[in-house]
Order: sequence, then C-alpha cells, then structure tokens
Amino acid sequence: MFRYAMIYGGIIGVVVIALMASTLFIFGPNEVGSSEVAGYAFMIAVLSLVFIGIKRYRDVEHGGVIKFTQGALIGIGIAAVAAIFYTLSWEGVLYATDFAFVENYGQSQIDMIKAEGLDATTEAARIAETRESMASYRDNPFFRLPITFIEIFPVGFVVALISAAILRSPKVLPARGTAKT
Repeated sequence: MFRYAMIYGGIIGVVVIALMASTLFIFGPNEVGSSEVAGYAFMIAVLSLVFIGIKRYRDVEHGGVIKFTQGALIGIGIAAVAAIFYTLSWEGVLYATDFAFVENYGQSQIDMIKAEGLDATTEAARIAETRESMASYRDNPFFRLPITFIEIFPVGFVVALISAAILRSPKVLPARGTAKT
C-alpha cells in the first residue's frame, strides 16, 4: 500500500512541480496568479490520479476487489504524499523568487481593501491585519507550511473517498487479468 501511495503521490507531485515551474517561467515571479477556481480545477484534474492509483491497487494487489476502507486508505495516502510534494515545491518556488509572490499577493489584497470604499478606521485596521498576516506567512514556516498543505490535501481527501466509494464495486472498470499470482 505504501508503495502505491509513494508512486502515485509522487507522480502527482511531479506534475504539480512541473506546473509551478512552467508557470514561473511563463509569467515570472511577480505574477500574483490566476483565479482560485482555475487552480482548484487543475488540482482536481491532477488528483484524478488518486482514482487511477486506487484502481491499480485494487486490480493488481486484490484481484479486482477492494473494500471501501482499503481504497480510502490508499487514496488518502496518495493525497498526503501529493500534498507533501506540493508543499515542498511551493517552498522552493518561494525561496527561488525571494518571496515575490507573498509581496505581490499582499499588495493585491490591500488594493482590494482600498477599492471597497470603507471608512478610514476600518480600512486601516484591515490593511494592518493583511500586512501582519503576510508577514507571518513570509517569515514563519510553521505558519506557512500547514497553510500550503491544506490547500491541496482536503481536495485529495475528498477525491480519495469518492474514488474508494466508486471502486469498491468490482463491476466499475473491472480488472482485466492484472492480478498478482
């Protein structure tokens, strides 16, 4: 089970790293980024490999039959490995760009606050809160790492549970003679 989590989680991680590197190359370190919807849509697409990993484990290791709990455990393992790869690769991007994303993202949040037309006191308080939050994110890896991990892991967790529920039925994409002997 561990082997499948490492293989499929690693594949997801490599795809995520490749996307980050290509995005950095294309847009540069000063780009705040595209929409969150597009980011999560991409995550779901890449995390479809969780389904493939569970199916492969079911077909090869269990002769085409798997219990929900077994499928969920392997899927959650794959999602956890992928989230670790994602977190570590994001750390690399931050260090390689001297935390330019943090500064640009913080400034975009401040610009949005200013555009809301709030009274001066409320605006100043929200801007101060945003600056404090960005400073914590930039300066404290114990604050930043869990935030980065939970950007992708909950999505992977849900994909793992849905995949395990679907694949517990041997009639769904049945195994084709791939069982271990």
